[in-house]
Amino acid sequence: MTTNENNRWLIAAAGVVMQIALGAVYAWSVFRIPLTKQYHYTVSQGTLVFEIAILTLGFAAFLGGLWMKKAGPRLVGIVAGVCYGMGTVLAGQFAANFVLFCLAYGILGGVGLGLGYIIPVATLIKWFPDKRGMITGIAVAGFGAGALVTAPIAAHLIKSVGIPETFGILGICYFCAVVGAAIFLKNPVEGYSPAGWQPAVNHQGQQRAAKDHTFQEALSTWQWYALWGILFLNNTAGISIISQASPMAQEISHVTPAVAAGLVGIISITNGSGRFLWAWFSDLIGRRQVFLAMFLLQSVLFFFLSQAENFTLLSVLAAVILLCYGGGFGTMPAFAADYFGASNIGSIYGLMLTAWGFAGVVGPALIAHLREETGHYGEALHIIALIMLVSTLLALVVRPPKAQGAQDGPRPSSSPLPFVPHHR
Repeated sequence: MTTNENNRWLIAAAGVVMQIALGAVYAWSVFRIPLTKQYHYTVSQGTLVFEIAILTLGFAAFLGGLWMKKAGPRLVGIVAGVCYGMGTVLAGQFAANFVLFCLAYGILGGVGLGLGYIIPVATLIKWFPDKRGMITGIAVAGFGAGALVTAPIAAHLIKSVGIPETFGILGICYFCAVVGAAIFLKNPVEGYSPAGWQPAVNHQGQQRAAKDHTFQEALSTWQWYALWGILFLNNTAGISIISQASPMAQEISHVTPAVAAGLVGIISITNGSGRFLWAWFSDLIGRRQVFLAMFLLQSVLFFFLSQAENFTLLSVLAAVILLCYGGGFGTMPAFAADYFGASNIGSIYGLMLTAWGFAGVVGPALIAHLREETGHYGEALHIIALIMLVSTLLALVVRPPKAQGAQDGPRPSSSPLPFVPHHR
């Protein structure tokens, strides 16, 4: 392989390491019960810390995208590691004070999460224009797998050394992993293209914009808001399951808490693998077609989930839903780059990640409220099924923005599929 070819795979490996460390936030449920027992946090308080971190992540990702345009990925990544590591360490020191705990882990840690999350995504898209879906899927799969690595370690540490020390040890590890990975990250030279690769319009069913958009130009198109809506709706569905996996399994399939905890591990695996599998598949059939398939599939799965009294069946249904949840994260960066170009994808997709933050509040709140109002999960799951069905409309109508000043006339890359045939 050429030097550039070696460089881009080394950078990809560093990006995955960074995402695994950041994805440890999904292991938050490991802390909820110990925090309740030792510091008397309510369930709502324990959940709120996680919600604040995810909401902050979304807005910090936007700021990180803007900043890395000027400063490059390395500096932003180092600052991300400092914020994330320090926020986690301070969370351990302030665990007895709920307000300071939220500020430390939710705000400072959330800033580090957001700054760090956008860096591998925006950087690798520039290094892999020939494999956009695959490479963003690999990168964010690391985030989905973070909980698998962290959860058992955190659980063991909590029992062995206590909550404050656990946060301290993890915070130092996060700092080392994120900062260490950031040292290897850099942008390719302007106009970089892999040897022998030429961009092709509608290659493998893809739709691509006629030019690279600036951040302001992207926000002036309706397509940006459509992609935001698609990501928000997909995340709202998946994160509602993440927030209620264990109690939902106990109520619907009547299993013990220990057995229900196994579902958390299962959906962590599919959350991570879905980020790669769906993104890779989108390189073959197109991004819109992938989201259309995921919305339709989830509509059916959510409808039957409330009737899955067999734990194995419930686990399969929930696992596939989380496969789609992860698929949204893996596919959307490439989707946005297809529509707006890769030059400013850090800020363009960074702001789009606010959809994740809002979904992290709306999804859990929706399913929890309906569960409390009705006394069961059935109605909530049916409503989410309907939302997923309606969401297919966005995937059907969205198409790449047309460049200002472009000549009028039919252009395959801007024609809504499947109504216009592919012309050669």
